[in-house]
Amino acid sequence: MIFDRVKIYCKAGDGGNGCVSFHREKYVAKGGPDGGDGGNGGSIIFKIDEGATTLLYYKYRRKFVAENGGDGRGSKWHGANGEDLVLLVPRGTLIKDAETGAIIKDMSDCDEFTVCRGGRGGWGNKHFATPTRQIPRFAKSGIKGDEKEIALELKMIADVGLVGLPNVGKSSILSVISASRPKIGNYNFTTLSPNLGVVKVRENDGFIAADIPGLIEGASEGAGLGHEFLRHVERCRLLIHVVDISGMCGNDPIDDIELINNELVNYSEALADRPQIICANKADMIDEELVDIEEFEEYVRENGWELIYVSAVTRENIDKLVSMVWDRLALLPPTQVFESTYVEPEILDDGNRDVEIRNENGVYIVEADWLYKVMGSVNFDDYESLSYFQKVLKNNGVIKALEEKGCDDGDTVSIYDFEFDFIK
Repeated sequence: MIFDRVKIYCKAGDGGNGCVSFHREKYVAKGGPDGGDGGNGGSIIFKIDEGATTLLYYKYRRKFVAENGGDGRGSKWHGANGEDLVLLVPRGTLIKDAETGAIIKDMSDCDEFTVCRGGRGGWGNKHFATPTRQIPRFAKSGIKGDEKEIALELKMIADVGLVGLPNVGKSSILSVISASRPKIGNYNFTTLSPNLGVVKVRENDGFIAADIPGLIEGASEGAGLGHEFLRHVERCRLLIHVVDISGMCGNDPIDDIELINNELVNYSEALADRPQIICANKADMIDEELVDIEEFEEYVRENGWELIYVSAVTRENIDKLVSMVWDRLALLPPTQVFESTYVEPEILDDGNRDVEIRNENGVYIVEADWLYKVMGSVNFDDYESLSYFQKVLKNNGVIKALEEKGCDDGDTVSIYDFEFDFIK
């Protein structure tokens, strides 16, 4: 069975921390701060693997974490950048948000896409030196890399999809119009996964055809194998609707066509509106006592479809079928590319930095994601750095929020294990 859907966790590398360092060299007075910046974290990048046709690589490995950036060092040494993690997927893979199902990227119109960006490295203390603050004893910590739970879903890219009931000869037709060699047998569900074949028309021209297995009554609701593979015909520009015209199996070809088209409608009305060529296979075995050919042809004409009689066994009209498909494709729009519907979560700005404050046994506990990041850049042993932190608390409304919660002079405030006495 084809492996075409999977959920994975991706985490880009965190940026390295900036360094607090001062130049020390004999005969060099007042060397000043020389802490280097942290390196950037590695990103998670998806790239097309033209030779891949499944997502089997992700069957047993579901967690992918890129390398963190290195910390800065003295002498203005920049931390090493984390190495990007490149993940290979087949062309036509949809990258979706695992929670909402929104499409982040359709990997059919590009060669690579960055799904999680690595965090930026923090600045070393060399950046914070000013005429009035010549000995900065603090640096910035690196920013965390993006992380996402994503779902990968493969929708094969094929110009033409062969649809029809099991055992009508779809795989046989694919084998004679292309170099594909699918398994062929005289029983239902011989084909257990979609097969792709490149159909050569002229020396440098051709199209891709896909044999879609498992369509039976109720396929759109999960019956048979069709529910698993109907997604692979969503990109097809043209459908070759293969029907057994011989009558040897006792089926009415008109009923067979209506059954399959009803399943296409139930799955996707857009898919059901795709142009179709009715390919009446096994034409070398027609029993006119079992099949009313005139009624069949009248039904096809009423629906505006093109009709061709072929035989995959004798290769009757096979070349004509290829030419018909090629001429029809020239009039149709290009392969569908799914637009992104994903909206990045809104990043909290300075004017809307909420905090959570609670009183536990007389201690006021303050928590906020943005505040946790700020604390990573503060040296609490340095007076200037501590003054900077106090300004951040005041300017972003934390002090006012504490007062509204009843915090008074002398009360203890704890912010991620940093405790101090509150003073108005």
